[in-house]
Amino acid sequence: MRVYLIGFMASGKSWLGKELAEASGLDFIDIDDLFEERYRITILDFFNKYGEDLFRTFERELLKETMVLDNVIVATGGGVPCYLDNMDMILQAGISIYLRVSVPDLMTRIKGIKKKRPLLKNVETTQLEQYVREMLVNREPYYLKADFVFDGPEYPVEEILRIMK
Repeated sequence: MRVYLIGFMASGKSWLGKELAEASGLDFIDIDDLFEERYRITILDFFNKYGEDLFRTFERELLKETMVLDNVIVATGGGVPCYLDNMDMILQAGISIYLRVSVPDLMTRIKGIKKKRPLLKNVETTQLEQYVREMLVNREPYYLKADFVFDGPEYPVEEILRIMK
């Protein structure tokens, strides 16, 4: 079994993935963490040095690696489903769950972590909410292809565990 958690940055994919893994006994992989461990560089530094296109190429390869694993919950990066045919691959490989969070809730979460997110590093604070809204408009059609959609910011762990069976 493979479960893919998708959604915008700061939607709770990593937190929920850890909770689900602990409750289900499945392994947990966070693609962002895997990237940084594998390549020994932060995503922000990689973006600055090599650019987004190369990052997305490497990120896709890590996604492919998860597709041969069993009994795993995978937290994707927020952009993973939106590039090339990644979302189609996710849909074929396992159960996909979109963690949908409102823009106001996202803003509360993002404001505390803005410096760590490469796509936000050059966005002025006064423009941040508009930028997030625009990104979400572009990304949500991909996210909505998921098998299941759960609205946050709180997620029903027990209900999600039931659909994983």
